[in-house]
Amino acid sequence: MNGPDAQQNHKTLRVWDILIRLFHWSLVAGMAAAWISSSSRSEVHQWIGLGVAGLVCIRLIWGFVGTRYARFSNFISGPVTVWRYLMSILRGHEQRYVGHNPAGGAMIVALIMAILLTGLTGWLMTTDAYYGDDTMQFTHSAFAYGVVALIGLHLAGVILASVRHKENLVRAMITGKKRAADEGDVA
Repeated sequence: MNGPDAQQNHKTLRVWDILIRLFHWSLVAGMAAAWISSSSRSEVHQWIGLGVAGLVCIRLIWGFVGTRYARFSNFISGPVTVWRYLMSILRGHEQRYVGHNPAGGAMIVALIMAILLTGLTGWLMTTDAYYGDDTMQFTHSAFAYGVVALIGLHLAGVILASVRHKENLVRAMITGKKRAADEGDVA
């Protein structure tokens, strides 16, 4: 393809700012470290958990005051929109979004909630009221396994979107750049 359309297909724009990218990869490292240290119930695991919770709190703030594609208002959709988007994936004709698509936005909300609940229950286990409490331990573990399941779904979604839209989303989360919107894409 020659002419202006060929040039447009190669244009990129900065979508993910440096805070989003540092948050994302720090969260990946923090969650891996928390998982690896989880069997020890050590202070190291507790500090890692607090660090992860702190990262998520920073992300919550950035979701309201950050750059365009970092703001929750840019990518959080209602359940009907998310459902329709998921059905369009099954039919094989979902729209490409420059930022997060509706399913990705829902995943971010689910991950944030699950990580915060994992952190909260972990912290509660250190308090006098819940120290050694089997129910709280079970609840904490259930949330942690829930986070792992959500991470698996997130990775599957990233792979699917990368293949379907011919776009390396992992590279985009490293460089911050994505292909500019083409006709039919949601900017």
